[in-house]
Amino acid sequence: MSEHDQSFEELLEASFKPIHAGKIVDGVVIDVKPEEIILNIGYKSDGILTRQEYSNDKDLDLTTVAKVGDEMEVKVIKTNDADGQVLLSYKRLAAEKGNKRIEDAFNNKEVLTAKVVQVLGGGLVVVVEEVRIFIPASLVSDTYEKDLTKYEGQEIQFVVTEYNPKRRRYIGNRKMLIAEERAAKAKELFDRIHVGDVCEGIVKNITDFGAFIDLGGADGLLHISEMSWGRVENPKKAFKVGDTVKVLIKNIDGSKIALSRKFEDENPWKEAAERYTIGATVTGRIARMTDFGAFVELEPGIDALLHVSQIAREHIEKPSDVLKTGQEVTAKIVDFNEAEKKISLSMKALLPDAPAEEAPAAEEAPAAEEAPAAEEAPAAEEAPAAEEAPAAEEAPAEEAAAEE
Repeated sequence: MSEHDQSFEELLEASFKPIHAGKIVDGVVIDVKPEEIILNIGYKSDGILTRQEYSNDKDLDLTTVAKVGDEMEVKVIKTNDADGQVLLSYKRLAAEKGNKRIEDAFNNKEVLTAKVVQVLGGGLVVVVEEVRIFIPASLVSDTYEKDLTKYEGQEIQFVVTEYNPKRRRYIGNRKMLIAEERAAKAKELFDRIHVGDVCEGIVKNITDFGAFIDLGGADGLLHISEMSWGRVENPKKAFKVGDTVKVLIKNIDGSKIALSRKFEDENPWKEAAERYTIGATVTGRIARMTDFGAFVELEPGIDALLHVSQIAREHIEKPSDVLKTGQEVTAKIVDFNEAEKKISLSMKALLPDAPAEEAPAAEEAPAAEEAPAAEEAPAAEEAPAAEEAPAAEEAPAEEAAAEE
């Protein structure tokens, strides 16, 4: 080798950057394959960045994340492998940066945003700059969530509430943010709403006794008795979770809100006096029964009482002996009390005036009138005889006078 060549080789060697394991270097992508990236790191050997050292995603195609000419900052993990190449890591450098990022966020109570990369039985896993953070199921929401799969692939916000790099334990909390946001919205809501207001809400939960409506910051209870002017047998048949409903603020007691869907302009009693006058005949459906009578639904929101004594002329022990729920009946209105919203009905009042058992009494009346006439006939015949009797007695008297 000539002197000139030796000096060139020495110059070339001197131009290479000194590297060692753990050093952070800049590189330029000179080739990309699905499973590895080749970088020129300014050293006599090129650097190899495998898929395993780029990401935790085992199925990632590196050609989708890098291209020739891209600049990358990487960490040297081995200077001379079996093939004389330098092994690099992007993932480890990112994790170190991520650790610092998570530490700062933990100390500053910063709100982080990250995508859910995995759903486990006990919670969610998010990744922030290659650092895996676990959010337990109990800290995902302010309400119990049975199915967490809906969060997979979603970006969510959270705060880091536990930071332990030695044990690689990083815990996130999403529930805290939701609770704080809800508290702020609740304050704004209570400052804004008043009894009598009409607003919209979303059905959040349904029970046998009513439905809880999310008003945007606080929930209100829509009791089954306030769901309609008509009768609601089962709230779960009237509403479903997620429905948007219009409701009336009926009462506010501290943090409790009572709701209603009985809007006054839809009140069926408003003009009931015109539709249900005393003496009118109406038809309705038996809604429910008690021992003293049956309640007949004339229209949604208006029930009338059919007392047991007004069902038939004969004695009835209880309504269920002759009627059944859901049966349609026709009756006469015998009383209307608008102030107390009460209507009384009678089926008996529609029965014929002359029952069958009174017919024989009507036939006996003429016979009773003829009886005296039959008895008077002999008296009329005897009257002349009574008058003739004295005449017969007077004849001898005259004869007696003649003899004298």
